[in-house]
Amino acid sequence: MAEQRKSWLWRRVEAGMLKGLTRAYSTVRVDPDRFLLQLRTAYRMPISGYHGVYSLEIGEIDVVADSVIRGGMKVAAVEGAGFGLGGLITIVPDLGILSAITMRTIQKLSLIYGFQFNTDDEIAELWVAAASAAGVDISRELLEREVVNRFVPRVIQRIAAKASAEVVEKWAGRVIPLASSAIGAGLNYWFVRAWGQRAKAHFRERHLLLRQRALQEAWAAQGQASLPTTTS
Repeated sequence: MAEQRKSWLWRRVEAGMLKGLTRAYSTVRVDPDRFLLQLRTAYRMPISGYHGVYSLEIGEIDVVADSVIRGGMKVAAVEGAGFGLGGLITIVPDLGILSAITMRTIQKLSLIYGFQFNTDDEIAELWVAAASAAGVDISRELLEREVVNRFVPRVIQRIAAKASAEVVEKWAGRVIPLASSAIGAGLNYWFVRAWGQRAKAHFRERHLLLRQRALQEAWAAQGQASLPTTTS
């Protein structure tokens, strides 16, 4: 009986994640212009566009990223406390909203580190980051990333399967009467924290690689400019 309940919960969790992530792909988008204004006013980042983050100290960017992750964690905890009152009955809508909160947090982290998602390639990269945050190896799917409409649904399926395996045991605690609200809040808080930190690491590494590449190109250009010219 316990194994059957676990299997049922596993299917419910995976269905909830799949539905939520699919909806997040099609409808849940952070407005880059509005978020840029928020970065400039609420976080006091002295930038006129997202390219400006490359002129800031990496520590400044990390502070803002951590603040955004904490904000997502708090929103997720409140949402989890509310839906947690319904126990396992509300697990699908809870995971649907949690997926949206998580993806919005990942989108914000992408922008904070200077990566927008206007083109198909940028959208694909966003979901590569989401897969990295979920601990999913999508090396086989990377060959199809140029075909976003085929690439993203496959990645979402892999993320949903991995996430359900990761959290099913923890969500089982929602069957406990009265405690389900606190458990739901804690689980959602943990979920966004874990995924947010992994996504941050992904974007931070890419950001630093681009900085290093730009610096090397600048050194090379400077070296070429300093070479003595020959006259015939």
